[in-house]
Amino acid sequence: MTAARRNGRIAGAGLVLLFVLLALVVIWFRHTYVRVEKTLYLPPSGEAAYNPLYALARTLDADGVKVNARQRLMLDDNALGTRDTLLLFNDPRALSPPEAEQLLAWVEQGGHLIVRTPTRTFEESLDEEDVPHTELLDQLSVWLVEEDPDCEAFQVEGEGHHVEFCRGRRFAFDGVVPELSWGNLQAGYVYARVAHGRGKVDVLADLDFLVNTAERGGMGGSIEAVPEGGLRDGPHRALARQVLAPNYRQGTMHLVYAAEMPTLWRTLLLRGWMVWIPLMLALAAWLWMRMQRFGPPLPSPAGERRSLLEHVRASGEHLYRYGRGVMLYSAVRQAFLAQLRRRDPVAAALTGEPQIEAVAARTGLPAERVRTALNAPASHDRKAFRDRIFLLIQLRNRL
Repeated sequence: MTAARRNGRIAGAGLVLLFVLLALVVIWFRHTYVRVEKTLYLPPSGEAAYNPLYALARTLDADGVKVNARQRLMLDDNALGTRDTLLLFNDPRALSPPEAEQLLAWVEQGGHLIVRTPTRTFEESLDEEDVPHTELLDQLSVWLVEEDPDCEAFQVEGEGHHVEFCRGRRFAFDGVVPELSWGNLQAGYVYARVAHGRGKVDVLADLDFLVNTAERGGMGGSIEAVPEGGLRDGPHRALARQVLAPNYRQGTMHLVYAAEMPTLWRTLLLRGWMVWIPLMLALAAWLWMRMQRFGPPLPSPAGERRSLLEHVRASGEHLYRYGRGVMLYSAVRQAFLAQLRRRDPVAAALTGEPQIEAVAARTGLPAERVRTALNAPASHDRKAFRDRIFLLIQLRNRL
């Protein structure tokens, strides 16, 4: 058997073994893994990204209801019909008194108005007595209940246990009996419908059941819509149909919302992490390279001082420390006598007791203290040294 034939057989056996291994891998993969379908919900885009009532508008439009969705009220450009419905998703505190009066006059003619109570701000949470003033709610005799929000159970046939209005601000009426209500007089209402002329006004503690599908964010920066929440829930659809019932399909549905555009910093935090995390790491590495040491900072070295007063004081302390206090006393006594010669030459010319009497008469101090000041102290008597220096300075200042 030649070498070429032997090598050919080995190569053929290797190919067969390779095909067998590949077949075993394919069989193992097909037996272990199962093909499944997974639905990925993309983040909202376009109008759905900033309009919280976009899903409601599209649902009403599909049901044959004429919809007019806009960010602001703009009553001059959007006339309200007598059988229209206005859902005011914005904070009612933004309404001016003329707008509130115009809306209530429209309701008296047969319109249907849906409003929410103002949300609790951070400042109001600090000051419980700061109750927001709302012109529209005041004219409807609505006052806000300053109680902590609590959930209301909402059970729909064929649906699981559900709660609503967990974050809303409850309210009550002053002398008005609502046609429909949800809640109680003690804790306040979460929903009420009152008649106003030929129209209706629905007041709710919150309108979160009408917003788009809930969103959630992750470290990847994408905001992924989940199939739960919003109008996807059966209880939310039932509640929305109840609230919109009075003028449903009889006129235009006006949906006034506030654009919910995310802030720049939130967008950078969620969607720009691929950029700012490497930049932060690079900045930390650069600071580490530039850093010289850990621990508290060292004090600055003492600079050169050229104060004459410090030199004089240091010289005096040196002489006094080495028993030369008499020299310091003599210097102060000579300074006093020099001042005395300039101010009172007659007293300076005297000696002994006459000089002491003259100095005492000029300065107003007792003669005994003047005598003590002019006599040199003992070198070891610290108290006498301080007293005589003090007396000499006092005498010099009184000349």
